[in-house]
Amino acid sequence: MKFNIVKKAGQSGARAGEFQTGHGKVKTPVFMPVGTVGTIKGINTRELEKEVRSQMLLSNTYHLFLRPGTQVLEDSGGLHRFINWDKPILTDSGGYQVFSLSSNRKLTREGAFFQSHIDGSRHMFTPENVVDIQRSMGSDIMMAFDECTPYPCDHTYARESMELTHHWLTRGIERYRQTNPRYGHDQFFFPIVQGSVYTDLRKESARFIRETDQAGYAIGGLSVGEPEHLMYEMVEVVNEILPQQRPRYLMGVGTPVNILEAIDRGVDMFDCVIPTRNGRNGMLFTRNGIINIKNQKWRNDFSPLDEDGESYVDHHFSKAYLRHLINAREITAGQIATLHNLSFYMWLVKEARQQIQYDTFSTWKKEMVEILNTRL
Repeated sequence: MKFNIVKKAGQSGARAGEFQTGHGKVKTPVFMPVGTVGTIKGINTRELEKEVRSQMLLSNTYHLFLRPGTQVLEDSGGLHRFINWDKPILTDSGGYQVFSLSSNRKLTREGAFFQSHIDGSRHMFTPENVVDIQRSMGSDIMMAFDECTPYPCDHTYARESMELTHHWLTRGIERYRQTNPRYGHDQFFFPIVQGSVYTDLRKESARFIRETDQAGYAIGGLSVGEPEHLMYEMVEVVNEILPQQRPRYLMGVGTPVNILEAIDRGVDMFDCVIPTRNGRNGMLFTRNGIINIKNQKWRNDFSPLDEDGESYVDHHFSKAYLRHLINAREITAGQIATLHNLSFYMWLVKEARQQIQYDTFSTWKKEMVEILNTRL
């Protein structure tokens, strides 16, 4: 993968870049909507492409391995064909999902034993078979299998977890090098920096990951309950070590403010369920602040969802109408809110890129952070 930095933002660590995959070019900063099981809840891939204008989608190894299973994906010609999506896909390795099954899993140096949340069946993920599963899926970017440490955890646990992640990474890279893509396009492999909120561990992990010389690098184990200032500190520590000429991916982050702060610190790629999950529960992100559409104040407000927005739903549905749909528990409510929030996130990272190119990112970001911390 060739990552081209188009522009850097003055005194900030922000950069506008681009990289090429077998399913198209990706301009960064980029936000990837989370299609855990191969879909965004409530919308289809046509809407994701035409309405949201997403460049890239994230799906999850754990969930797709359990259902529909790798054989179905192989028989269909890979995940892109299965879900009818001809743009890039990144697959998370399933490490976070195994982490979340703390009462139903066991970690060893060999791998992770776990029980399916669907039917209780027992399975094992190893660094090797997680690579094999992602090869079967045909994702453009494959993630290394890691352990996501909880917050809080003590230094001893964080070190043991980091060392286990490094051990798994070495084996995963070996399997990646021994295997080939199945569907005629490149698949790139991203290691994941761990170390909880401990500066010494984050530095050690970033140095270890850097030496693997992979196509890009991810920062994991953040946005798991730690204070935001610690998340930002860890991003700064890691990005001082990771190579400048490779894309950096902050996993599972976050709010619009989190994304802007991370861009400011040199992050290029993001994913998070916040715009979709929060949207289904009535939270809308707009260019003027955050709206809880369930509030009584919107009952007779017939103005657009976002007066300054660019998407179809922004100008064709009113606040009063969406409030009515959500309170009536109509399926359409989740669809409209999801389309709106994802469109806003796409605008946010696209605008950040433009501000970087205009040399106005720092001033714009400061203004946007204040706005995006406002509840309307």
